[in-house]
Amino acid sequence: MITVVQPAAAATGDGSPGDANIKYFGRWDTRSSSAYVPGWAGAYAVVGFTGTTVKLRQRNSVDLYASVDGGAFVSYKGVSGTVNLTPTRLPAGTHTLRVAYRQVAGSYHGDGVFQGVVLDAGAHTVAPTVPSRIIEFIGDSITAGYRSSKEALTAYGWVTAEKLGAAHTQIARPSVCLYPTADGCVGMRDRYLKTGLDTSTPDWDFSRYRASDVVINLGTNDRGHNVSSSQFQSAYITLLERIRAKYPDATIYAMETFKKWYVAETKAAVAARNKAGDSKVRFVDTEGWINPTTDTADGTHPTDGGHQKIAARLASILR
Repeated sequence: MITVVQPAAAATGDGSPGDANIKYFGRWDTRSSSAYVPGWAGAYAVVGFTGTTVKLRQRNSVDLYASVDGGAFVSYKGVSGTVNLTPTRLPAGTHTLRVAYRQVAGSYHGDGVFQGVVLDAGAHTVAPTVPSRIIEFIGDSITAGYRSSKEALTAYGWVTAEKLGAAHTQIARPSVCLYPTADGCVGMRDRYLKTGLDTSTPDWDFSRYRASDVVINLGTNDRGHNVSSSQFQSAYITLLERIRAKYPDATIYAMETFKKWYVAETKAAVAARNKAGDSKVRFVDTEGWINPTTDTADGTHPTDGGHQKIAARLASILR
């Protein structure tokens, strides 16, 4: 289950960001009690509620996705203020809402904050049923779902975990490397420890949740930034060590990049951890999982169908 640090003044049931009935998956910056900010792609919030309507409190213009009662995620573009998610009233009873925000990346700079929900008069939030298994995915634009129809929501990580009935988080953003480079490629070796991509975000409090499984897909951008074989391998070992320190019991999967870059170095990093006594670090051979010609939008980034193929293969391994 997710453990979230809540502001002392929050009242359970009132729909404010600190309401204990709202469950947060992924990394959220909660320094402001009135506006929680997701730090990486794929973070989402889940809340149960009574009544027949639910609205979001938003600040400035943002693109978001919302699902009510397990239905398909609906896209809301450029919304702000009080956003009505139920223009047609729901049947009276208890319902569930899931909300995720479009990642702030590239030319998009929406105000991705969660300021809570507004319910009917007399209605209140209730604790939703959420999975106990949490799968964490670490990666770049592929893991973040760049060029898929709903970005993180249609990326292989989200799809894989949903297939398994697990909760999930994608510690991923476009254009990141594993190794931090002199020409400015952000290195996940170090940024993995932060609440968000920016160095100004606080260090992440890993006691908030414990991942059961961690899947890494990094290396696609390092080649273009001239990261050497030794730099990549050393950085991979460091990242594996850091993940293990934070999640002592998790199984860690190091995926072969779909470009087949740094394969030997990835295998060597896994072997180094195995030799050090960590038997729960595993290499994932992705040979033949997707066809770059038919399953990607540009030779690199999978289409929705490509992500579905990856998810089917990965789910069978994680199952």
